[in-house]
Amino acid sequence: MKGVPLESIGTFILDQVLKMQWLSELIAALLGALGIDAAGQWGGTLHFFIYDTVKIVILLCVLIFAISYIQSHFPPERSRKIMGRFKGIWGNVVGALLGTVTPFCSCSSIPLFIGFTRAGLPLGVTFSFLISSPMVDLGSLVLIMSIFGPGVAVAYTVVGLLIAIAGGTIIQRMGMEEHLADFVRGDAPADAELLSMTVAERLAYARKETWGTFKKVFPYILLGVGIGAFIHNWIPAEWIELVLGDGNPFAVVLATLVGAPIYADTFGAIPIAEALYYKGTGLGTVLAFMMSVTTLSIPSLTMLSRVIKPKLMVTFVGLCIVGMCISGYVFNFLQPLF
Repeated sequence: MKGVPLESIGTFILDQVLKMQWLSELIAALLGALGIDAAGQWGGTLHFFIYDTVKIVILLCVLIFAISYIQSHFPPERSRKIMGRFKGIWGNVVGALLGTVTPFCSCSSIPLFIGFTRAGLPLGVTFSFLISSPMVDLGSLVLIMSIFGPGVAVAYTVVGLLIAIAGGTIIQRMGMEEHLADFVRGDAPADAELLSMTVAERLAYARKETWGTFKKVFPYILLGVGIGAFIHNWIPAEWIELVLGDGNPFAVVLATLVGAPIYADTFGAIPIAEALYYKGTGLGTVLAFMMSVTTLSIPSLTMLSRVIKPKLMVTFVGLCIVGMCISGYVFNFLQPLF
């Protein structure tokens, strides 16, 4: 690699590894061989659907396998011991950062949230984890980078972490421990089994987690990509601009509220966000929509309602919505910088 500029290496990684332009070109060529014009409306829809589905599945499986292997070294009790060394807001920072290495949708994060809470971690720290885990994982960082570029990906991650840290800190200072369900305050589950795994067992664990996650999210990947393909190729840009464009001062709030009922993780939300973005929707509006979809889905809130009481639920949802809306307007204002 001597003599090759670092910028060229970075461009190659972004274009060919993350964005997989080779895959896009391959699918276009295969469609062309079948007599389908990938630049046409129907052909473009088919190209978008196949390309995004295959790309997301490849990234999903690689990332989930790697992260699950790492996670096998950090079951709840071990994480509690590590995180217990950090006090105050630094505990929230560590909780939010831990959420970035857990490849879970919002529903899957809740059992781990329960485990951390029962292991004795402060409530605010566990909520920082609960917010960041579905919103800002390493998978979302890579996927967002593959579509919007590294600048947006890093900014999205930083803002998501700030929302998680601020939300957890506020909940901690409000002293809302009594608004947890009684069973959450029980003894922590034993995790000696994970700690005693051999390398082969950890690899098997990572394969199992990858397959389990794939089975759970694949239908939503197909749904998200399908919606994205439809928006990208069939809905006029003028319609999107009218509802979610810069001319609507409530576009960010609308996108946040519309995203909440949708159940999808990052892998299902990004194709929709991509299509909206390329139709002229503001960057902040798109990212607020993604945050809402991944963090505040109705199924996850239904599960969470069994764990926390109404007052804490309203506080959690309210803090998330306010944080998402603020970040959306900030991103829209700063969009020229990206």
